[in-house]
Amino acid sequence: MSKPILYTFSSYVWAAVPELALIELGYAQNDIKKKVVNLVEGEKFSPAFLRINPRGTLSILEAGGQAYNSTAEVTSYLVTHASNGVAVTPGTDFVSKIHEEQYDPNSHARDEDELRSQNALAKYSGTSQSADHREFYDTKIAENSRAPENVKNSFFEYSRAHLDTLKAFILKELSDILPESGFLGGDKPGEDDFHLAAWLARLVFVTGGGDSSKDGVHAIEKELDKPTPEKVVSYWTAWSSRKSWQEVYAKGLH
Repeated sequence: MSKPILYTFSSYVWAAVPELALIELGYAQNDIKKKVVNLVEGEKFSPAFLRINPRGTLSILEAGGQAYNSTAEVTSYLVTHASNGVAVTPGTDFVSKIHEEQYDPNSHARDEDELRSQNALAKYSGTSQSADHREFYDTKIAENSRAPENVKNSFFEYSRAHLDTLKAFILKELSDILPESGFLGGDKPGEDDFHLAAWLARLVFVTGGGDSSKDGVHAIEKELDKPTPEKVVSYWTAWSSRKSWQEVYAKGLH
């Protein structure tokens, strides 16, 4: 049987979820083959990639003749198929919650690389191989053409309301959900934690932070306008000491 193939991109928020899981679950480096999909260059819009995932999104895992086309599905597979006896607390409804659009850590800030990737949409949609994915291309092009000009020119200013939603979630809901110490999964990270860790790291990054050490979470305070909740600090500290976190964020947050 061929090795499972994980399609990934190192600076993409949700690609960090299976990367954390692989290390926490004790997978060996040669257990999973990895292929990079360069999101900056818009490779997710290529006909070759759309044949694997018609939605044009990461994360993706091909295993046993099946494609797992969401971060939740990929991570669940990794948890279920860990072969060395490592067991973690299975995921709950929290996984779906943290992936809801209203909590998207990318929505209130876009960078030049992400905007440039949209140029690839036009390039790939004009190739002879695009015919099988015409509906996808036409829909995406239509969505882009409807984007208000102020969104293209100033994403951050356009989405202050979204940031307010994230602030409320961190200050209230997340503080209620998190334990006093440790993780959602107990003494060690569980499936829910893989998703939350990547989400929190990305949010700190897009609000100006880059430090993955135990003090890095405090960068978010300039957007919270309040001290970081103690439970969030404790949670970040617990992650920052783990090998998985230190490897995935070795070059800083993303």
